[in-house]
Amino acid sequence: MTDELDGPRDFLSATDEVSVRPTEEERASHPSLRWHEGRATLAWPKVLGLMAAILALWMLLDATTLKHNAEVSPVGTRRDVALSILRPLAATASALQLTQIEEAANRALGRTSDGASVHRIFISVGPRRKPAPTHGAAVTTTTLDPLTHPSAASPVRVLLLGDSLGLDLGGSLQNALASTGVVTATLDGKESTGLTRPDYFNWPQELGGDLSSLHPQVVVVMMGANDPQDFPGPPDVPFGTLAWAAEYERRCVTFMQLATSQGSKLVWVSLPSMQDPGLNAKIAVVNDLQRRAAAQVPGVVYLDSSTILGNPNGAYSAFTTVGGKVVNVRTPDGIHITPQGGDLLAGSVIQSLRARLGIPLP
Repeated sequence: MTDELDGPRDFLSATDEVSVRPTEEERASHPSLRWHEGRATLAWPKVLGLMAAILALWMLLDATTLKHNAEVSPVGTRRDVALSILRPLAATASALQLTQIEEAANRALGRTSDGASVHRIFISVGPRRKPAPTHGAAVTTTTLDPLTHPSAASPVRVLLLGDSLGLDLGGSLQNALASTGVVTATLDGKESTGLTRPDYFNWPQELGGDLSSLHPQVVVVMMGANDPQDFPGPPDVPFGTLAWAAEYERRCVTFMQLATSQGSKLVWVSLPSMQDPGLNAKIAVVNDLQRRAAAQVPGVVYLDSSTILGNPNGAYSAFTTVGGKVVNVRTPDGIHITPQGGDLLAGSVIQSLRARLGIPLP
């Protein structure tokens, strides 16, 4: 049987209307449905025109955000083409004062002024302090160096920095340090960041603010998974070139020097091996340059995480054995670290604080 619904159709012409009516058999087979005989119809060219107009209006209202997202995207032809379209749109939106509507929408959605979603985490935890003695109790005026004599009254101030992998470590490490009762640990992290793209997130500037407000005595950093990409120009510096390697090493050295500029000790944790061979090769380049930079800056301890979170040779492994137990240390994406892996790596960092920096943590 051939009818209006399941029979062959001709291509619609520009004047055809899109309208489908049920047969009597379909009415009887679906008695619970309410069928409407009359319906509003619109020629398909008008539908397409309306959709195009809505899309254009959305692009104009969100032009500033779209331009920002294009600016921080990987360097290449796609980025260039997007910017050539979005920059004039953003300028038009600004001239028409449409950016005020966008800013109001961004605030309602919890986004920053440039439209980027906020994923930053900034948390401080530390030992609980006992109330100050009042009547007849002796008061000590001498404060011992927390790095050699940490206590609840005079805790070691530790700052934890990183990208998404740094956050995987940071949550576990922050809890472990706070549980000692003699450490105040502050976690400052942001996903999808690194040292390659300060136009997206400026880590040296962020670190400078943290140093001024927190005065940490120890800084722990784990970042770089997002760094294997070109430096945007002009001129662009392609990843994998000698020029890129020299610039990235320079940025690492500068960042490490800033971290230790107030006398802080720095523990730099390497990235673990990745499951994808292509990404793993890129991460190996980043790790090697970070290691070379650490060797140039006094006060920096470099901790290799590959054997902690991988097999004995440092190759990728989703599982490792600890105390006779098999532990899942990596997430299914083959990149990030599980909470159990974070706890394991945090233990190695604390051991480095004890053995390599001489901090007698309980």
